[in-house]
Amino acid sequence: MPCSGGWIRQRPRPGDAPMPFMISTTLADPRAAAAIPSGDDDAAPSLLGSEWLVEALGCPAARLQDLERLQSVCEQVLRELHLNRIGAPLWHRFPEPGGVTGLYLLAESHLACHTYPEHGVATFNLYCCRPREPWPWELRLRETLAATTVQVRVCPRGPRLNALPLADREEQR
Repeated sequence: MPCSGGWIRQRPRPGDAPMPFMISTTLADPRAAAAIPSGDDDAAPSLLGSEWLVEALGCPAARLQDLERLQSVCEQVLRELHLNRIGAPLWHRFPEPGGVTGLYLLAESHLACHTYPEHGVATFNLYCCRPREPWPWELRLRETLAATTVQVRVCPRGPRLNALPLADREEQR
């Protein structure tokens, strides 16, 4: 099943060549990323939730090595999306010039964060098994990590409700 709109490059750089399945746009409202049609029947909800794949590019290395700053970003995601942590998160700081990796096990699935200071990149993966409002990734990652570009890909997981046989659809309601 394709991701919603492919890649959403929220701030294209001058001279960027278009990539396959990439929509280059400036989004005034970060929720618009979830509204870009994928070519599937977008009116039908996904049975297994959505996954957000996010890249924050052009970040200063010092911010990508700041464990407390990255923990704060992840805690903000959990708080604002009303997600429920199971146990303590796991974090690892790599030796210089490396970054950090964090993992949260959630009642709704998981949140992972990986940083690459040598490349100026932070990546986030959030999977929620139930529908959630889109989170303003671009705004938050520009504020906290000073990202110059934020790419967001939203992937519906599992079959769409209308893809099931009618008897199975009735059971899901």
